[in-house]
Amino acid sequence: MAIQPRGRPRSFDREAALDKALRLFWEHGYEATSVSDLTKALGIGTPSLYAAFGDKQKLFNEAVAAYSTRYGGFAARAFDEEPTARTTAERTLREAAVEYSLPGRPPGCMVIHAGINTTNNEVLHLLERLRNDTIDDFERRIRDDIAAERLPADTDARALARFTGAVLQGMSQAARDGADRDELERVAALAMLAWPNTPTQEPVASKA
Repeated sequence: MAIQPRGRPRSFDREAALDKALRLFWEHGYEATSVSDLTKALGIGTPSLYAAFGDKQKLFNEAVAAYSTRYGGFAARAFDEEPTARTTAERTLREAAVEYSLPGRPPGCMVIHAGINTTNNEVLHLLERLRNDTIDDFERRIRDDIAAERLPADTDARALARFTGAVLQGMSQAARDGADRDELERVAALAMLAWPNTPTQEPVASKA
């Protein structure tokens, strides 16, 4: 009798498997997602899981990177494509309202929620760094706009960046608590009212 070789099945689709693992971590978090949960969802044995992805933490790290490109890249696109801090923030919050509430996927943001209750410091620090990177990006863009006089000189760049990040995190939690797109879009619109207005340019006096 022929012996079935061990390892991944021939039809194993690594990218599809990664997406399934990503969604488990996204929905349940790192700590609550067991290796047994992963192997069951992926349809492979534990040796095959380790052969394909390494251990659970390495799989999680890869899932976070995949999330950033497949689902969570809307903020990065806003930074790349929008001309000012205000339009970047407005677009990011508006698109978050859509992305965080789309049917057919876990609500909210994986980077915000996947580390809840974990005792793994490397996981905590990875997600914390990613969240703070976004805050730092907003702060730099705000400071650039202050220097270019697109925002008032007395704007508190750090506080405004932190406020914007806090709104994002709150919208993510609200989505997990059942808030729909319309509610989240209204939150985004209200948040932008807290942004300072562009300084009014003084009219140039006409020459006599």
